[in-house]
Amino acid sequence: MNKLLVSPSPHIHTKTSTRSLMLDVVIALLPSVLVTILFYGWSAVAILASSVVFCVLLEYLITKYLLKKPSTIGDMSAVVTGIILALNLPPTAPWWVAMIGSIVAVGVAKMTFGGLGQNVFNPAITGRVFLLISFPAIMTTWGGAKGFIGGADAVSGATPLGIVKEGLMQGQTLQQIFDLHDFSYVQMLFVNMGGSAGEISAIAIIIGFIYLLARKVIRPYITLSILVTVAVFSGIFWLIDPSQYTDPLFNLLTGGVLLGSVFMATDYVTSPMSDKGGIIFGVGIGIITMLIRYFGSYPEGMSFAILIMNSTVPLINKFCKQKKFGRA
Repeated sequence: MNKLLVSPSPHIHTKTSTRSLMLDVVIALLPSVLVTILFYGWSAVAILASSVVFCVLLEYLITKYLLKKPSTIGDMSAVVTGIILALNLPPTAPWWVAMIGSIVAVGVAKMTFGGLGQNVFNPAITGRVFLLISFPAIMTTWGGAKGFIGGADAVSGATPLGIVKEGLMQGQTLQQIFDLHDFSYVQMLFVNMGGSAGEISAIAIIIGFIYLLARKVIRPYITLSILVTVAVFSGIFWLIDPSQYTDPLFNLLTGGVLLGSVFMATDYVTSPMSDKGGIIFGVGIGIITMLIRYFGSYPEGMSFAILIMNSTVPLINKFCKQKKFGRA
């Protein structure tokens, strides 16, 4: 009887499987992975390999020896978690940071709840936030990685968001900060040095987003609602006082807004099931992100915003119920 699934009709058959979906996500992540390796070199390779290996190994050990169930590593969800976790880490982070992040992501956020499909919070984001709180110095040290292009060390120092936050606290205006650091939107779009490994290229993330849409792996509602909310929220404050509040384009191209809205907020398990619910979910993430950026102590708020909104998903699903199949 364990091999039989008994449920009422209608029964919809499709070739789509968890493994095929996860494989598409891996393919969509490849542009970001390749650009990261290109500009951060062996340091990026090491952190990516460590994160993926630890996530896969931990899920195998837990399912085999603790849950006493068949291995689930074949669905490739652990690989996706490992890649996304690595892209949320500084490229110079030591291997043991990836190991601890993997333990929290897979061991705590995912397998404690019973595995894929039952977790409440996004595993990779949970691991990243735990590391940020536990090892703030390591998680905010960005420079020193030697890439395969040019042979020079990557630019070290704070991220654009961190530079702006620190400058404003010291009484500088945005114009003074931008003139001093020569921020370029073109550079932010193509190669934005500084920040987590996966934040290096907005173009690479956008390519992945287009691929996921073309393959119908995700729907655009969550991602677009986050981006529009960030743009509108920051645009209003920027119009009110452009000397103290960054403009919409700056907020869209810096930090983890693109990476989070494309690859983490859209996670099937931890996001709402309906399109209406997805829009509410995305708007909430966008608002919380900007509240933290503008008024919080952290320069970035995307990870915290996603986790907070993950906790509201059961309520959103209850409020925004899907239409029953076949009903008008």
